[in-house]
Amino acid sequence: MSPVFSHGDLRLYLLSLLDEAPRHGYDIMQALADRTGGTYTPSAGTIYPRLSKLEDDGLVTKTVDGRKTVYEITDAGHAEVASRSGDLEGIQAGLADSVRLIADEVRGSVREAMKSLRADLASARDQQQEPPAPARADDPRFAGREQLHRADVAINAFRARVRSDLRLFTAGGGVIEAEVVDRLTAALDEAGREVTRALQR
Repeated sequence: MSPVFSHGDLRLYLLSLLDEAPRHGYDIMQALADRTGGTYTPSAGTIYPRLSKLEDDGLVTKTVDGRKTVYEITDAGHAEVASRSGDLEGIQAGLADSVRLIADEVRGSVREAMKSLRADLASARDQQQEPPAPARADDPRFAGREQLHRADVAINAFRARVRSDLRLFTAGGGVIEAEVVDRLTAALDEAGREVTRALQR
């Protein structure tokens, strides 16, 4: 899934949110989620380090209000937002494009899942119409089907877990390095070779 913000853009966007009004951390995260239609909900680990850097740079200040820490833009922060209005317009346009892309990917995933579900339902109906064959635990074909089912479950669970982790990472603004994809591909290739070797024994 494509990242919502390019490198450095989130910093300026956070500053623009504080240019509108002082906010606490959760309010900033909620504002980002609202303005991306719920397609991007940043984590505290994404937002607070950037707010700390803005504070270090003298662009925001923070005050503790009860149990909340409120961030407020400084005059220098206002000046930066004003001087980079063109960049901010580009970020807004890119953000709209990213949200559309993410929404398209989600719709594609839903369509794929529905197609798979329809195929599973059709297969289940076909199996119900066929007369059940007597199952014998000592029949090698019965044991083979059981093991195949276990393998299918394991493969699907692994696929779902990896896809979920990757989607969560990129939705949080992370960029998947090519090395990670290469290592995943190599691991899957090795697992496939191991299965082939085991079947040939």
